Amino acid sequence: MKKLNLRAQVTLWLLLPLLALLAFDAWLTYQRAMNAAHAAFDRTLDVSLRAIRDGVRLHDGEIEVDLPYLALEMFESDAGGKIYYVIRDEAGRAVTGYRDLPLPAMRDAIGQGPRFYNATYRDETLRMALLRHAVHDVPSAQTRFVWVLVGETIEPREALAREILAGSLQQEALLIGLAIAIVWLGVGLGLRPLKRLSATVAARSDGDPAPLGDTDLPSEVAPLVESINQYIGRLEQMQTARRRFFADAAHQLKTPLAVIQAESELAMCEAAPPGVGRHLRRLNGAVRHAGKAVQQLLSLSRLDADCAYAATLADVPLHQIARSATLDWSPVARARGIDLGLEQEAKVHVSGRAELLAEMIGNLIDNAIRYAGDGSVITVRVGVGLHAQPFLAVVDDGPGIAPAEREAVFERFYRGAASQAADGGNGLGLSIVREVARVHRAQTSIEATPGGGATVIVTFPVPAAKNVGVTAT
Repeated sequence: MKKLNLRAQVTLWLLLPLLALLAFDAWLTYQRAMNAAHAAFDRTLDVSLRAIRDGVRLHDGEIEVDLPYLALEMFESDAGGKIYYVIRDEAGRAVTGYRDLPLPAMRDAIGQGPRFYNATYRDETLRMALLRHAVHDVPSAQTRFVWVLVGETIEPREALAREILAGSLQQEALLIGLAIAIVWLGVGLGLRPLKRLSATVAARSDGDPAPLGDTDLPSEVAPLVESINQYIGRLEQMQTARRRFFADAAHQLKTPLAVIQAESELAMCEAAPPGVGRHLRRLNGAVRHAGKAVQQLLSLSRLDADCAYAATLADVPLHQIARSATLDWSPVARARGIDLGLEQEAKVHVSGRAELLAEMIGNLIDNAIRYAGDGSVITVRVGVGLHAQPFLAVVDDGPGIAPAEREAVFERFYRGAASQAADGGNGLGLSIVREVARVHRAQTSIEATPGGGATVIVTFPVPAAKNVGVTAT
């Protein structure tokens, strides 16, 4: 699952509480809207209640009711709600109206004014108005009390409350949307310094020991930048110590090995018993192998990505470097009866280091000579391939490399099945080739040579200057 970015996380953490507050505010708004609807509609009930009260008379001890026109008009309105009324004497007997409309249990506790309450009648919720009214008969000097009840279903009140709630929710949703947009924009503006810092770090070259700048950064980010700079400083100290160790090792190991090799060669020139000569030749071969292994190990250590080696690249002629390396290895190839040649398909310029490219080509030629076998044909080819990409290929007609091993042979100390019989190899040559290619941002691959053998190809990126020209060969 993809992790949300900081802007989305801040927005989400703000949105969830805001939605909870919106739900709580909606409940409060609905309650206020219902109270407001009750207050508005209760005035109408009060008017109707008083109009009915004015139509109640006491004549010869009997209660008579003459509903006024105003009350009848309200009962017949199509406002959406149902109206119920009843008039009862003091004993609770219905005089007129809906005779099953009940009196409240606490009716004796009301004062002189009307009382409003909610009740259930015929499975409907009603808003009721109750008034206790004294009726006087002057001729007979009698006074009796009556109960006047008027009830209305609450659908119109709920509709008004929902309308008020909908308007309030629309307004609050708009405000929340604007708030989220402001937060989104504000967080984006606040993260700009971090994005600039990220871009600065991403644009740094490998092994750049310069500390990061802390200008135009928020104070909250300054400790992070300081910690990164301290880490860069410690890393640079470790790399410096490691490079110093490599230089010291190269001096301390290569010189004694060279002396031992020279002395063994001189000893082989002197007259000696057959057994001693055989041992001297073995000693000379072992020293030569050890010297080569030390040189390759030091090259690998210097080029290793963990050392943060950063080569200063420049425009160099790959075809000339390949020609020079081929000439340097010609005597070794001739001594083993190997036909070593160069095919220059184009004048190729790449962005690189001449000494590293020469070391890479030398390892490729040495690897081909060592494993292709005596009497083989080796060709160093330089040209331009697809998409104007320069390439270097070393082609041999030896036993080749199995497809399953073509990636493994670039690992250190790995020797394929076809190279087990070869003498002097240590499985480091192609590792150096890949490390040099990595420094030059090039890609390495191995293909089968038509007719048998192996072809190692190094494909370089197109140089920025694009100084690539094709010439007849």
